[in-house]
This record gives sequence, structure tokens and C-alpha cells, in this order.
Amino acid sequence: MDTGNCTTAEFLLLGITNNPELKVILFSTFLAVYLIILLANVGMIILIKMDPQLHTPMYFFLSHLSFCDLCYSTAVGPKILADLLSGSSSIPFAGCALQFFIFCIFADAGCMLLAVMAFDRYKAISSPLLYAANMSSRVCYQLLAGVYMVGVADALIHTTLTFRLCFCRSREINHFFCDIPPLLLLSCTDTQVNELVIFTIFGFLELSTISGVLISYCYIIASVLKIRSAEGRVKAFSTCTSHLTAVAIFQGTMLFMYFRPSSSYSLDQDKMSSLFYTLVIPMLNPLIYSLRNKDVKASTGRKTAWSFRQA
Repeated sequence: MDTGNCTTAEFLLLGITNNPELKVILFSTFLAVYLIILLANVGMIILIKMDPQLHTPMYFFLSHLSFCDLCYSTAVGPKILADLLSGSSSIPFAGCALQFFIFCIFADAGCMLLAVMAFDRYKAISSPLLYAANMSSRVCYQLLAGVYMVGVADALIHTTLTFRLCFCRSREINHFFCDIPPLLLLSCTDTQVNELVIFTIFGFLELSTISGVLISYCYIIASVLKIRSAEGRVKAFSTCTSHLTAVAIFQGTMLFMYFRPSSSYSLDQDKMSSLFYTLVIPMLNPLIYSLRNKDVKASTGRKTAWSFRQA
């Protein structure tokens, strides 16, 4: 290994396509998607903050899910748009590390928040009389602190291990952002430790969050079945449909990306999957919760009516 040839100045992101005509179409599409992400997630955060009727643990965690979606999509989205518009795809070594670090923190936090929200629904449905005590402000902030601490710790580990490597094979990252798999392909040092850490930590996080969601919903279903009236059962379970939809989309994408057979792996396929969870999911989450949630729709209606009266 010739450590004198290690890349420490900048990388070149190859992006999604080199076709100029396709770049124009993609720029227009991604710009529209990113604007929806900004408006929908910021709007959700403001709505929950302003409406006292949404000051509950469920919407507290939902506002932070919107914040995480906004942050990790912003770590990637503007850079994609700038590269498509300017044609320049360079990114400084430190900028690459920072982009991945921010992305990893909030992607992990968003994943774990979905599990926390499942636990919140379990407490609300299984013991509604004790819900306020079980999910007090102190408990909510402790859960949230744990989520962000795990996200920061995971990001520090992966960023440190990845960017201590020597990248001397090429400066070209075959991706549209600084993700670990394409970076490891450029390394001329041993990456076995990195691969083991990725598999161990990611496997643990996925197993923990999916298990947490499944266990919570097993208890939720058991509690719902004890409700005598059919209307009561439907009403209780309807509060979970938005969350279940968000979990299915996010975890389905993660499982497809990281647990599909290695024989079927390709970087082009990886790019499409990455686009889905970096831009599409952050756009869909606030839409899912606003369109399928009666409280959010009612709050939106109240704020709209108030705005018209003020005008």
C-alpha cells in the first residue's frame, strides 16, 4: 500500500446519470420533491407546535420524526440538485465525512423513533388511564435523548472507521452522496473491520427496532381484541394505521437494501434504493400522517379557518 497516494483533498461523485437531457428532468423532479419535503415537514412541526390539542407524546415524537426526515434529506438533497444543475460533482474530503455523519445521525434516529412511536401506541391503547403517567414529559424526553445519543454514537463510529482508511484506488465515488459501501470500494486498506462493524451495528439496530415494533403491536392487537364493541376496536386500531404504513415503507426499504442476496447486489440498484429512502420517504411520511390522521386533518382545518378569519 502506498499511503502517499491517499486521497485527502476531494472526491468526485459520479451521481445518477451523465445524460444532459436526463439531468434536466431529474433536477426538476428532485427540486419538486425536495420542496415538498421542506414544506410538508416544516409545516408538520409548526402545526404540532402551535396546536395545544396536538401536545401529546404521539405528536411530540411525530414532530421529531419530521425533524429527522428534514435533516437527513437536507444532508443529501441540496448536493444532488447542485451537482445536476452545475455539472460539478466534487466534494471535499471533510465535506464528504460531514455529509455522511449528519445523514447517519438522523437516519438512525428516524428509524428508532418509529419503534418509540410503536411503544407509545402500545401504552395509549393497553392502559389509557395510566397513559399520562407512563408517557410523561420526562419519559418522552428521556426516550428522545436515548434516540439521538444512539444516532450520534453510531455516526461517530462509522465516520471514524470509514474516513481513517486510505483511498488511493480512485477519487470517483459511484454514488450521488457519501455512503459507506461505495467508499469502501475505493479503499486500498483492509476493510474487514469496517464491514464487520457495519453488519453488527446495523443488524443490531434493525433487529432492535423491528422487534420493538412487532412486540408492541402484538400487545396492541391483544388489547384491541379485548374491546367489546366493534366500533371501539376500529377506533383504537385506526390510530396505528399511519404509523404502520410509515414503518412498512421505511423498514421494507432498509431490509431490501442491506439483506438482499449479495449475488443480486449492484451499485445502480443501490442508488435507486438510496434515492427512495433519502428523498421519497421523507416526502411520504408527513403526507401519510396528515392524510390518514383525523387529528392532524382537524388541526389543519382549524388553522386554515383561523387564517381566513384573520384575513
